[in-house]
Amino acid sequence: MELIRGLHNLRPRHRGCVLTIGAFDGVHRGHQEMIRVVRERAADYGVPAAALSFEPTPREYFAKDMPPARLTRFRERFEAFERYGLDRFVCLNFNERIRAMERGEFIERVLVEGLGVKHLVVGHDFRFARQHEGSVATLREAGPRYGFDVTEVPPFEIDGERVSSSLIRQALDVGDMARAERFLGRPYRITGKVIEGQKLGRKLGFPTVNLRLHRRATPLAGIFAVRVSGCGLQDAPGVASLGTRPVVNGKELLLEAHIFDYSGDLYRRYVHVDFIARLRDELWFPDLDALVAQMNKDAAEARRVLADLRG
Repeated sequence: MELIRGLHNLRPRHRGCVLTIGAFDGVHRGHQEMIRVVRERAADYGVPAAALSFEPTPREYFAKDMPPARLTRFRERFEAFERYGLDRFVCLNFNERIRAMERGEFIERVLVEGLGVKHLVVGHDFRFARQHEGSVATLREAGPRYGFDVTEVPPFEIDGERVSSSLIRQALDVGDMARAERFLGRPYRITGKVIEGQKLGRKLGFPTVNLRLHRRATPLAGIFAVRVSGCGLQDAPGVASLGTRPVVNGKELLLEAHIFDYSGDLYRRYVHVDFIARLRDELWFPDLDALVAQMNKDAAEARRVLADLRG
């Protein structure tokens, strides 16, 4: 999949595509349905299937002080787009220039002159441009003039609920991992590069791979049964802590995953941590002995949960 960052990097060869537009936080099953339609239309037109998205997301831009918890960082979104079969990912910096674009300018400059869009695939409530003045109706009106068609995709529902990033955040916040997985179409995942930690886990008999989250807010926290993949691992079972490590007076959000029966070196390599079940809240312990006793309980519970799910 080709990545294009910024309008200034668009070239004449990038003109001509079937496009969908959005934040795509989580790349959940509703987004996956949009991508499926994009790929179908792209095959009909014989052009690349593409997505246009933004960094930061518009919600993050407008809520600078208290941004919503990000489900997927840029790299995770890129990997999901690639997994679901897009040919091209166009990412624009969401800044004051983009925010202030009128609907006509956005259509002409971005969709027509920049991307040469042949067909647009959008949701029924899609809004764009300054003060959300652009809509599906706006695109339908502009289509004949600029030579593109529009497909409006209805809401994607599961058990009568419309799948959304907000619903997934709510499920993760209360530890309902099965509900989050149902809406995502896969377990909730965090990807990152393994960093060196304080090696406290190794001293306590629980060596961990440590991932910095690189996000201001996380949609979940606590102790989890997980599966780890990457660097030769495939769904390796483990137990993980996501939080600030109050027992050692930590302040930075950190993901620490102990992979059962594994002793390899993963420093500076990327791994994927899939969250399967939430075991408990992050707690403070009076001393390291109490912490180790609880870690043994958590590891045993994680092994049991993961074994039961394997059937």
